[in-house]
Amino acid sequence: MPIHYEKLTSWKIPAVEQKLTRRDTMLYALGVGLGADPCDSAQLKFVYEEHLQALPTMAIILGYPGPWHADPELGITRSHVVHGEQGFINNKALPVEGTIVGHTQVTGVIDKGKDKGALVMTRCDVRDKASDELICTLSSTTFCRADGGFGGPSGPIRDPHPIPATAAHQICDLATLPQAALIYRLSGDYNPLHADPAYAQKAGFKMPILHGRATFSIAGHAILKTCCGYDPARFKSMEGRFSSPVYPGETIRTEIWQDGQVVSFRSTVPARGVTVINNGRAEIV
Repeated sequence: MPIHYEKLTSWKIPAVEQKLTRRDTMLYALGVGLGADPCDSAQLKFVYEEHLQALPTMAIILGYPGPWHADPELGITRSHVVHGEQGFINNKALPVEGTIVGHTQVTGVIDKGKDKGALVMTRCDVRDKASDELICTLSSTTFCRADGGFGGPSGPIRDPHPIPATAAHQICDLATLPQAALIYRLSGDYNPLHADPAYAQKAGFKMPILHGRATFSIAGHAILKTCCGYDPARFKSMEGRFSSPVYPGETIRTEIWQDGQVVSFRSTVPARGVTVINNGRAEIV
């Protein structure tokens, strides 16, 4: 069944009310590698309840609507869905606990052509339930690898952020655990692609892959460490494109170029010589 364009573009994604706990905040940070050195006080504040702070990248799991695109009425092949792009803008420091509401809507659907897949873009506004104050805005692109050629529009597609041709100003290597995907999925993304070997092989991967959001968050950790001295108040926004999957247990290298408040970045897995996040851009203060 091909993608149903009109139904997909008008699909009403239910609002998500989420009761965020301090445990959730710590579990997310552990899932993306914080606390690797349990005696590092700079990392400890994200994984220990005393003086707890939220990682800026935790924005991307707030108000998460789950696999809404798995509804068979939409015609998307769920087993061949991967994360294409991710971004966030934080309007204020993220809460470590409280009740928030996420409102997600489809903002675009692009047909890349037969055998080339399709793109589904969404935006999510995350608000504090009590005050209705906007906490952060999330953007995401889903790459539906098996669903191109349904007759939808081929554009417009935003140009990617350019990466400088010069050598990186700084480089940060961060290792991932073999069980990283099994920990990260406890933050709300239970797609079997990240846990079930048979499901992953059916989708064309040799083993379960790390969540794109986890890879994105590890790149964010590199920027927080390298450019912000682990001060989350300095980290305002981030976006990037996923170009290849990460397998749990691999080391992710993030190359960083800083020009004032703008940080350009690219993440690779040196052991395989592949780029896993490209055209990255972040803003810091």
